[in-house]
Amino acid sequence: MVEWITSDRPVDYDEAIDFMETRAAEIAAGTAPECIWLLEHPPLYTAGTSARIEDLTEPDRFPVYTSKRGGQYTYHGPGQRVVYVMLNVAKRGHDVRRFVQELEAWVILALAEFNLTGHIRAGRVGVWVERPDKPRRADGGLSEDKIAAIGIRLRKWVSFHGISINVEPDLEHFGGIVPCGIQEHGVTSLVDLGLPVTLSDVDVALKRSFYEVFAAEIE
Repeated sequence: MVEWITSDRPVDYDEAIDFMETRAAEIAAGTAPECIWLLEHPPLYTAGTSARIEDLTEPDRFPVYTSKRGGQYTYHGPGQRVVYVMLNVAKRGHDVRRFVQELEAWVILALAEFNLTGHIRAGRVGVWVERPDKPRRADGGLSEDKIAAIGIRLRKWVSFHGISINVEPDLEHFGGIVPCGIQEHGVTSLVDLGLPVTLSDVDVALKRSFYEVFAAEIE
């Protein structure tokens, strides 16, 4: 069974890391169940293992945390649903690439409950939405904005860190970084797209779609 935890207050980043590392060790040892943690953080930036210092354009704007997850700089803050995913990847096939694809598919399926189509793009981490309401790109293609970021870490084949979905964050707060190192595309949120969606609505969609992507039975 997977334990679901929902925090009703913003969680300090260091507190979240301590919890995840402890739970991941317990899962690896077989002394605790897998866990999905739904939460918000106070405004902050995190630097993944591939972060480039030049992409931190306003280092004094919010606290900056060095993270051991994959990826580059990202923002977390109120109105963003952070989904920390502590799952035993060894028992789910020992396939990291497939696991990340499942995380992407999970986000896309949850977004579909709000009639929103998410896309995966080669060379661009995260989940993207097309913006026909914006000017086309120089190559003639539709403009696209990121709506969800994905970055994980594995320890003893147990995942932690995970996903962030922009529900109703202050999008101006992304201005202190180059999100995920990608300058030519923007960020958006469900509310920015005109969808009156709450964090609780997203939680329901995530819980409903989880087992459609991740098999209930594990090896």
